[in-house]
Amino acid sequence: MEMGRIVCFGELLLRLGAPGRELLLQSPQLQVHVGGAEANVGVSLSRFGHDVAMVSTVPGNALGAHALGELRRHGVDTRAVREVADGRMGLYFLTTGAVQRASEVVYDRADSAFARSTAADHDWPALLQGADWLHLSGVSPALGPQVAEATLAAACAARASGVRVSFDGNFRPTLWQRWGGDAQAILHALFDQADIVFADYRDIEVILGQRFTQAGTVERVDAAAAAAFAAFPRLQWLACTQRQALSVDHHVLGALLLGREGVRAQAPVRQLTGIIDRIGGGDAFAAGILHGILSGFDADATVRFGLAAGGLKHSIPGDFNPVSEADVLAQMGEERFDVRR
Repeated sequence: MEMGRIVCFGELLLRLGAPGRELLLQSPQLQVHVGGAEANVGVSLSRFGHDVAMVSTVPGNALGAHALGELRRHGVDTRAVREVADGRMGLYFLTTGAVQRASEVVYDRADSAFARSTAADHDWPALLQGADWLHLSGVSPALGPQVAEATLAAACAARASGVRVSFDGNFRPTLWQRWGGDAQAILHALFDQADIVFADYRDIEVILGQRFTQAGTVERVDAAAAAAFAAFPRLQWLACTQRQALSVDHHVLGALLLGREGVRAQAPVRQLTGIIDRIGGGDAFAAGILHGILSGFDADATVRFGLAAGGLKHSIPGDFNPVSEADVLAQMGEERFDVRR
């Protein structure tokens, strides 16, 4: 197992959720969880046994301190997280759906301490010292032009230092629309720096400006991956899930891992019933794939591990997936639901 160092760059958030299946503020209480796309990946990788560091910016108050404390509790190094006096914490509000009522998210991230940070705030040669991977996502550049520049600077610095880049497309149209950002151009530049991307055919359509009209979802992913490998010569891997939501509580989840040299692995679909919390499921999948690559798993084992990790996250409240490698391997090897003694 290659116990490399992984650096994650992105915003730390507080999630304020209506309790149970209530509508937002149906009763005067909210449940608080710490999250953020990149932090979610970092926590999972740390729980799998890797050396993980977070780079971010939080306000120097009780909210920022709580977020950092939660990361440290899961073994993530937070020494590179800046604390600033005049910032605010990024928030989002979650209403969990039920039956045929979909879940809803309301963002409150404008002018957060992280959104106001710039490329000049980060000494990337120093921050990447000893790192093997840098993990980024498309959520960060969607926050505004300064953070977009900072995210691209991080990716370019990693590439120049020989650090591999992992990038999750995480296309968030509402965030891009808020400031009129050129999502296609900025995401294209980030994909061009990546060794592995977590993206499905819809992300590739946005970035390459072309449509994939094959009959089935898997066929569209295959075609999009071929187009991405042609467009981005540094790209080695593309991974994604395929989700069919039969109801809020019953999803069918599959996964693909495609390599530049023609490697293609597809995990058997998983039936997820009685879902507790799907937020962070994609991040748990990404962490599982990265763990498989770092651990030297073959492509088939890697995609099965990633899907099992993502599936387990649906059973756990909150954004983080605090499960061990042994938990995921047990899920891959058995489908029994009796108590493990």
